[in-house]
Amino acid sequence: MGSEGPMLGGSLEVPSVQELAKQPLIRVPTRYVRTDLDGHPAFTALAEGGEPSSRLPIIDMARLASDPMDSEELDKLHRACKEWGFFHLINHGISSAMVEKVKREVEGFFKLPIEEKNKYKQLAGELEGYGQMFVRSEEQKLDWADRFHIVILPTYLRKQDFFPELLIYFRETFESYSVELRNLSLKLLECMTKALKMDEKHMRALFEEGKQSTRMNYYPPCPQPDVAIGLTPHSDPMGLTILLQVNEMEGLQIKKDGKWILVKPLSDALVVNIGDVLEIVTNGIYKSIEHRAVVNSVKERISIATFYSIKHDGEIGPAPSLITPQTLALFKRIAAVDFYIGFFSRELRGKLYIDELRTQREEALID
Repeated sequence: MGSEGPMLGGSLEVPSVQELAKQPLIRVPTRYVRTDLDGHPAFTALAEGGEPSSRLPIIDMARLASDPMDSEELDKLHRACKEWGFFHLINHGISSAMVEKVKREVEGFFKLPIEEKNKYKQLAGELEGYGQMFVRSEEQKLDWADRFHIVILPTYLRKQDFFPELLIYFRETFESYSVELRNLSLKLLECMTKALKMDEKHMRALFEEGKQSTRMNYYPPCPQPDVAIGLTPHSDPMGLTILLQVNEMEGLQIKKDGKWILVKPLSDALVVNIGDVLEIVTNGIYKSIEHRAVVNSVKERISIATFYSIKHDGEIGPAPSLITPQTLALFKRIAAVDFYIGFFSRELRGKLYIDELRTQREEALID
């Protein structure tokens, strides 16, 4: 992390899956065989077309940003956050020229020789860099993917030896795109505040100086897509996640009503999802949804996930304006830094982490 930021966790060093996939493999190495996961046969979805597929709810940002705000679109956003936790965002205001430049530059990074990418290798005990995340032991099963994770905002948390050298590959495009996504995240949070009838000052105080990080994902073709997985099922810990699908290759799946659903990419749209922090802040009204990435044997998939959350020194808990004598707090309060240390210092495992923060009253309701 940056010189002033605390260590939030780390990951053991693992081999590059991109390099591994270049070999003439018939079977994936044992460590990538994921029979440990529930619903394992469903990983054949892309190969066999066996999974239900769906287009997510579509939210039009231009209608939300209109003056006056389109009340019907605000209601659509509210229902999408409550019932799906995921939605496509169209007319988001980020120029197609910028989006295409970001896509090209990220693709270009993953095309670099391994020696160049390894200049940004994730070191043992650190979250940022080129490698994998959440690897806690030498025996742990691995995802069929390489990732490059980096903190963007606030600037004092940046890993200083990545900047400005990294911008040789991403030029100024990456920084400009990150600023656009920060502004978009804040606009979406403002709309959600209105939909929830929350105290606007509370949401603004939490997120206005929020933490933003980016994870670039590369899922190479896999010789056995029916036994491997690109990203272990989990819910995101942050407030909002905004996903740009670089080559619009299918692979994202969400868990809805107990079933895994394959999300069809929508051209020119961003995918937005609710994270654990926002589920806590909204006292469970908005849901962070378990999701995963599957792989295929034909073509690589590349995506860029940008995470936006509350300020680094903040406190996470249900918004006071959403708590009444009739509506009790469903989650415990926790310092943001302790929340992130707890999440990043363990393996990914569904929604187990946020479930540990539920109050006993909520646990009783679940039982």
